[in-house]
Amino acid sequence: MCLYSIPSYSPKLKASNSRRHLLLWRACDTLLPAASMPPLPSSPSIAAAAAAAAVASLTSLAYADSAFRFPFLSSPSPPVTDGSSSTSASSSSSSGGFDPESLERGAKALREINGSPYASQVFELMRKQEESRLAEIAVEKARHLAIQTQADIEKQQKLAEEQRNLIQQQAQTKAQMARYEDELARKRMQTEHEAHRQQNAELVKMQEESSTRKEQARRAAEEQIQAQQRQTEKERAEIERETIRVKAMAEAEGRAHEAKLTEEYNKRMLLERMNGERDKWLASINATFSHIEGGLKMLLTDQSKMIMAVGGVTALAAGVYTTREGARVMWGYVNRLLGQPSLIRESSIAKFPWSGIMSKFLKKIESSGLSNKNLVSMRNKTSFDNIILHPSLKKRIEQLARATENTKSHQAPFRNMLFFGPPGTGKTMVAKEMARKSGLDYAMMTGGDVAPLGPQAVTKIHEIFDWAKKSRKGLLLFIDEADAFLCERNNIHMSEAQRSALNALLFRTGDQSRDIVLVLATNRPGDLDAAVTDRIDEVIEFPLPGEEERFQLMKLYLNQYISSKSGDESSSWRSHFNKKQQNIVLKDVSDEDIREAAKRTQGFSGREIAKLIASIRATVYGSKDCVLDSNLFREMVNFKVDEHYKRIKLADEYTDKVSNKE
Repeated sequence: MCLYSIPSYSPKLKASNSRRHLLLWRACDTLLPAASMPPLPSSPSIAAAAAAAAVASLTSLAYADSAFRFPFLSSPSPPVTDGSSSTSASSSSSSGGFDPESLERGAKALREINGSPYASQVFELMRKQEESRLAEIAVEKARHLAIQTQADIEKQQKLAEEQRNLIQQQAQTKAQMARYEDELARKRMQTEHEAHRQQNAELVKMQEESSTRKEQARRAAEEQIQAQQRQTEKERAEIERETIRVKAMAEAEGRAHEAKLTEEYNKRMLLERMNGERDKWLASINATFSHIEGGLKMLLTDQSKMIMAVGGVTALAAGVYTTREGARVMWGYVNRLLGQPSLIRESSIAKFPWSGIMSKFLKKIESSGLSNKNLVSMRNKTSFDNIILHPSLKKRIEQLARATENTKSHQAPFRNMLFFGPPGTGKTMVAKEMARKSGLDYAMMTGGDVAPLGPQAVTKIHEIFDWAKKSRKGLLLFIDEADAFLCERNNIHMSEAQRSALNALLFRTGDQSRDIVLVLATNRPGDLDAAVTDRIDEVIEFPLPGEEERFQLMKLYLNQYISSKSGDESSSWRSHFNKKQQNIVLKDVSDEDIREAAKRTQGFSGREIAKLIASIRATVYGSKDCVLDSNLFREMVNFKVDEHYKRIKLADEYTDKVSNKE
């Protein structure tokens, strides 16, 4: 038997040593049966070498606290004498318990194992035995775990069964208690119900009598309240109408007063400026005469100065002439600016003497750079080709325009006209185009501006007609919303100032004029005074556009707002100074889509169709790629159609509400 001692170090090394001891014992168990097998070449030496290698490896890598005996070694250790033991003890004590002989034997055995051809088989056998043992331990552990799990499941099932039984018993007990309590409550309710029934029978009789009296009193009170409410609503409606009328008159008077103050302020400033210019020129003239007086004195003594004086007189004459002509131009400008009536909202007559010169010059420049095709299109703009109307209506408008032009050339009296129809059907645009086509100036005013003027309305009406006579071409006076002050004179809501203004207009239009064409526009021709309609020579109705007109209007506004915008800008010289705008791309918008939109927009006026195309353009500008396709076109058309019908519904509801109040 061979003993070896291993010094003790750390607990971790002790655990590692224990595992290595276990491997060594199993190696011995493997080698001992191998010795009983049929003899192999040098098998005893291999076993001895394996044992020695195991001892050597344990000696070099592991440590122990006491000696270890290997029972598989064949030769025991020789007896140790006292001297040798003392020597070993001394050497052991001096070397810390380390046995070099065991190390040498282990190293020698390890070399023999490494050199043997069966070393790999020995270690492979040891590895397989260890794996088999670990597998058996794992199977045993799994079996014990399954048994424990089954026991836990059975325990839980028993607990659940007991709990279920307990819950059933408690439910049965509660149900019995509820039935018992319900029976008691039913008996008690029957008793109380019988008592209450007798009391209620008496109360019902009393309540019927009381309710009859109350109902009679309530009906009488309701009838009185309803009568008071009707009277109150009627008075409130009257007050609201009066308030609206007074408010409108006050706002209009405020605007007229503000315009008057502005006009007076401008006039005062112009007069002050002219006075300043006059004082300056008088001072310069006085200074000039003083210099002339001194120069005349000097001329009597010096001939060279006489020559200089002649030149000065010539320059003075030129200055006087320039001053006189400038004053004449200035006074002409003041007279024209102050002479235009304040009721005129828009006019083709230039406000400044030199206005129109620059615009004519720019038009000549633009027309010089245009092709023949563009010139033809510009000539067409002077006709009614850019106005979409019903063919019969358009034909009649053209006839009236030609008749007006021929009347002007033959110095015959003009004919007055009345345009009526829904809003946005082109009445104002036709009046402007008729004035341009016939070569007349035009001026626009609104009937709603006359009523707030009060007593001054008569003076303003006369000023308009006096100012109109100054036009050398002749003037087309367009009065929009004419029913605002030309309504029936028997109307109770018409003020005395409005009647006076109406009489002034009737006085100025009593005879046929060779200077003024009067065109009235209204949505309610039945409200006009009979004397006004008697002054009218031509009555023209502007209905809502039909399907074909709506189709043409949509194509016109699509080309005007979307398709040809970039082309118009590129052909103009102003495109060099204006910021370049992003072009809109039309994609899959065919004539069928436009015609379908024209069918859906029944009841739309021309103005509403223009707003529809403008909304489509704004929506396209809001998109990322700036593309108008058929889906977006249909979506915007459907949205505007729904909005149109909602607006009509709200207007009808408001009309019904007002009529009910009245």
